[in-house]
Amino acid sequence: MSNPLDTAKTYTATLVRSERITPADSPEEVRHLVFHRADPAFDCRMGQCVRVMAPGQYGNKVHPRLYLVADNAVERDGGVEFALCVKRHDYIDDFNGERYPGIASNYLCDLAVGAQVEFAGPLGYPFAMPENRQAGILMIGMGTGIAPFRALIRTIYEQFGSWDGKVRLFYGAKTGLDMLYMNDENKDLAQYIYQPTFKAFQAVSPRPALDAPVALDQAIARNAAEVWEMLQDPLTHVYLAGVGAMQESVEHALIEVAGSAAAWQERKAAMKAGKRWHEVIY
Repeated sequence: MSNPLDTAKTYTATLVRSERITPADSPEEVRHLVFHRADPAFDCRMGQCVRVMAPGQYGNKVHPRLYLVADNAVERDGGVEFALCVKRHDYIDDFNGERYPGIASNYLCDLAVGAQVEFAGPLGYPFAMPENRQAGILMIGMGTGIAPFRALIRTIYEQFGSWDGKVRLFYGAKTGLDMLYMNDENKDLAQYIYQPTFKAFQAVSPRPALDAPVALDQAIARNAAEVWEMLQDPLTHVYLAGVGAMQESVEHALIEVAGSAAAWQERKAAMKAGKRWHEVIY
């Protein structure tokens, strides 16, 4: 595996599939992009990121941007394939108030099959599966942060066939249409709802038209008793993935679940010490 902290060395990969995973009538466009790297030794795993070197603008040669790996790399055609989950992004200029397309996300979403990208990575450490199948698995994510959870859930129920511990997914998006990998266009996570140990809790923004925050904290609060029970279990692993802006909201929700900031910090410290706290924030 590549050095997870090495950002100097870059590689190339070829786009082999580009699939929109939000409905055509949704204002949010998110794509599942599959790349082929012609190197059978290359490896990347759920919970890691790659830094895509998009063509730069305004005199910059490249525009680097981190993206979450959407699935474990698989061997194919003499090399390996890996996937990224990419949301087409616009931003508003703080100075003039104008809306501009995000450089890297639009580059990737518009990329033609057969085109090559330059990237560095993988970066960060992959999510580790619990060794004990009695372990609870608590996943909290937002937006494209669901990508590694999809890979984790598929590993649990396809590779192992079942899981004895509770598997809980708290996932947020702006609207119900944008529940990635769980909407009418992409039902691959929905197939696991019949597993007796799996439950998914979706949180949508209360006012998506006004850019209101996704109500992940409310979804956690509604299930506080079960969440706290899982957090106190010495076998439970917690996985957190998404944009940095979600951290404060999730942290506040877990403080409420624990009853106090001190109780939560003590519990979180114990999970980190036991290597049962895993996060990828970008």
